[in-house]
Amino acid sequence: MTTTATPAVDAIAACLRLAIGYGEMLVKDIPAEQFAHQPIPNLNHPAFCLGHLCLYPDRMLTLMDRADLTQERAGYKELFAAGVECSADADRYPPKDELVACYLERYGAVADVLPTIAPEVLARPNPAEGRFREMCPTVGAAVNFLSNGHHMVHLGQISAWRRVVGLGGVM
Repeated sequence: MTTTATPAVDAIAACLRLAIGYGEMLVKDIPAEQFAHQPIPNLNHPAFCLGHLCLYPDRMLTLMDRADLTQERAGYKELFAAGVECSADADRYPPKDELVACYLERYGAVADVLPTIAPEVLARPNPAEGRFREMCPTVGAAVNFLSNGHHMVHLGQISAWRRVVGLGGVM
């Protein structure tokens, strides 16, 4: 593996690995039969949050010219894309083990590949349209946001869900 990491890339990857570890702690003790439980309307449950997060590693890998590492999951976009509402129908969602494995493996792949990405790739303009490009004008800014800020927002939703169902915090 060729390493071209910079201090900025090292920081992104280190924060991503911390987020992955936090995500793993948040979900490990949730019973599988509760993973898609929606205790109150409009509260995103762990199955929805993790499934939604599973869409973004492929997007980051593509942005970094590593589409060869993408592994699109059939049906995930329809269930978990931005704008899709979380459903109280637990039968709509993949099982906990599948979602957790996808989450850990795919974000791990991003963390592993980050140190190999050339700085000029991260400095390129973000090819997205609209608000996302305005918020994250470069590939590096987009990857940083998706691997950390966006990621932690949804892990925070799982943390809030845990409290609602009586599981408490993990830290």
